[in-house]
Amino acid sequence: MKKRNKIYHLTNCGTCKKILGSLNTEVCELQDIKQNAISEKELDDMAAMAGSYEALFSRKAIKYKTLGLKDKKLTEKDIRKLILSEYTFLKRPVIVVGKKIFIGNAAKEVDGAREALA
Repeated sequence: MKKRNKIYHLTNCGTCKKILGSLNTEVCELQDIKQNAISEKELDDMAAMAGSYEALFSRKAIKYKTLGLKDKKLTEKDIRKLILSEYTFLKRPVIVVGKKIFIGNAAKEVDGAREALA
């Protein structure tokens, strides 16, 4: 059975909208992480593909600064807990195509996802 492609995003995020508009999303399941939080299993699966929870972690989140996290040494366990507790800590979008994962809005990630979905 073919593994389903999935995109974790925020519907009202301009950057996510722009990226989704440039991809073939008809072959993907879309999940707005604000309205439908990621599960522990989904996060664990993504981290296994990415190599770490840190690869999925957004340091641009406003709460990263307001909680003073930049001054703390965060472990993988800490990062996992933060992402599960607050959707803004997930670097977006996260695009899973088969066994490949593309994280965030860097051009090489978006281009890779576009190729994988073509």
